[in-house]
Amino acid sequence: MSGFLRSIGLVLACGLMVASCSGGVDDTPVEPLEETRRMISQGELVGFETAQGAHAWLAVPYAAPPVGDLRWRAPRPAEMFDSPLEALVHGSRCPQITNGLDEAEGLAPDLLVGDEDCLTLDIYAPPGAEDLPVMVWIHGGGNVWGRSAAYNGSRLALDQNVIVIAIQYRLGPLGWFAHPGLRADAETETDTAASFALLDMIAALEWVQANASAFGGDTDRVTIFGESAGGHNVAGLMASPLARGLFHAGIIQSGIVWSVPLDIAESGSDWQANGGLEIASAIAGEGSSGEALRAVPLEDLFQAYNVGYSMELPRMIEDGVVLPEGGILGAAATPGGFGDLPLITGTNLEEMKLYKALDPDLVRRFGLLLWPRDADSYEAIAEYPSRFWRALAVDELANRLVASGHENVWAYRFDWNDGGSFLVTDSGQLFGAAHSMEIPFVFNHFDFYGDLDRLLFTAENAPGRQAIADAMGGHWGRFAYTGAPASGWQPWTPEGALMRFDTPEAGGQQMIAGGESLGQILDALVADTRLDEAQRCAVAAELTSWNPVDADQISARIPC
Repeated sequence: MSGFLRSIGLVLACGLMVASCSGGVDDTPVEPLEETRRMISQGELVGFETAQGAHAWLAVPYAAPPVGDLRWRAPRPAEMFDSPLEALVHGSRCPQITNGLDEAEGLAPDLLVGDEDCLTLDIYAPPGAEDLPVMVWIHGGGNVWGRSAAYNGSRLALDQNVIVIAIQYRLGPLGWFAHPGLRADAETETDTAASFALLDMIAALEWVQANASAFGGDTDRVTIFGESAGGHNVAGLMASPLARGLFHAGIIQSGIVWSVPLDIAESGSDWQANGGLEIASAIAGEGSSGEALRAVPLEDLFQAYNVGYSMELPRMIEDGVVLPEGGILGAAATPGGFGDLPLITGTNLEEMKLYKALDPDLVRRFGLLLWPRDADSYEAIAEYPSRFWRALAVDELANRLVASGHENVWAYRFDWNDGGSFLVTDSGQLFGAAHSMEIPFVFNHFDFYGDLDRLLFTAENAPGRQAIADAMGGHWGRFAYTGAPASGWQPWTPEGALMRFDTPEAGGQQMIAGGESLGQILDALVADTRLDEAQRCAVAAELTSWNPVDADQISARIPC
């Protein structure tokens, strides 16, 4: 989501954090390792051994470059290698606009970077892998930003004895664009889609089915998992008829589940700005043909969105090709709509603290030091949208699935908020169990947030962190092997049943009960004495912006 990266950009501007999410990026030169030589459908390739001891192959193409006449078409098969491919370095990111997270690489914010030739994936495997489950990671970033290089799958692969594959996919308007001119000159039925990014992910999963066995993977046990927009994309793939049979389980980490009807994606609305028709008219003239749109320079396309990182555009489009009408929630409410595949979905307790921690109206700053202006109101302002995130991503989705006969659904809540402190800056208070904070625990490496790692992840909190990482990794790995988490994690019920992850001192991993709904959230918001009326109205406006379909219910309870 766009607010996530805007907030982190503010962290950088304050000087507290000076590196990007860097857990997977390592520029140290490596040598090819003969032991990693493999034959795949495109030819021969060779990888290397990572610092953690896994075997890795980076930037392996899974589809033809979607450039020229292939822009805004379904991905075509990957080209054959002319000679053995040395898969030793990360590939180009897909075109995107930089933000504060990119400054560590010398990239100023609001630059267009990347290459349309970006449909690659990175593979991590234990040495000697044979018939192991495959876990396909889909990165987050609002579906407009991100790259596979930020995620090192070595530790997860070694700890859980699985194959980890991190994929890239088209972002922003290259991945999500609806226009009749593109449909008019479609060469295949799938070319008439609008959710091209989902088509990329489907092509990557087809590649996995064709080639994962060469790396020791079992193609009958493929689990897709992703965080934030990556979790959103997992939900989209679960709902897509075109993805049936390509994977066997899904994990949604802090995802969302909304989708956009095709007519709104084309025409726009007050809650979905920059529809395809408006953008096409701006860059290629009214009534633009597919040929004219594909000829538009990349810079002109992105500039039409008035970028900045936080470009507004329809995403997860109900195009009737990749994603059916009614979208993700409609599919979830339909028997078999999610393929009756096992699913884990969950959120973090304090998702929205990542957004709130750098709001100057809420947080004071002195040099590098940050602290809440008022601790009570800070907690309340972060609490209600965090609860709403859970209500949408967990309760609404899981309840629809269970009501439609889907039995294999599990839910979790990540509660770790023991980040370190420096003078008056308490990262546990400021960030807590914020959005994205569970990723280092799942991947079991805590070199993820750049220089902020030194504040968050300390020697004092290391034992508790490792206990959570072992628990989460164990459940994720067990799920990949069997289609169910480890024993003790009970399936979802309409009354609410979540596995809570925290340190042993805070209760460790344990089941908790209780559902969450917008009605409950509004009841609590109305009665919350930590907030004045202006703050209460601001929270209500934020909830409305999250899900405009609930605007009437929110305004009826909190008229402002």
